[in-house]
Amino acid sequence: MAWICITVGKRLVKNESDIRKGIKMPNKYDVLGVVKKNYGQARMSVKCQDGETRVCRVRGKMKKRNWVREGDIVLVSPWDFQSEEKGDIIFRYTRNQADWLSRKGMLTLE
Repeated sequence: MAWICITVGKRLVKNESDIRKGIKMPNKYDVLGVVKKNYGQARMSVKCQDGETRVCRVRGKMKKRNWVREGDIVLVSPWDFQSEEKGDIIFRYTRNQADWLSRKGMLTLE
């Protein structure tokens, strides 16, 4: 399926016909989670799918490009040390992508 592009003024509006195209799937080291509280300075509390609540930071590449808010579904990469307490947010899922993940059975959060 192809993207349908419509120009409105100077902005380019894209229609999401295939949501799986830009989705990042979790590997064996990453875990899905829901942002519970924003602490500021790109740090937030995330309730992860493995039952842990981690203090995660938004990695530098995502800081200005994607805004992460409370209630968003994110992909968390736990740190090598303190893996039960801290991690990095490496991807934020849109609402359509989160619905697709839950339909496939990969997202089992509250």
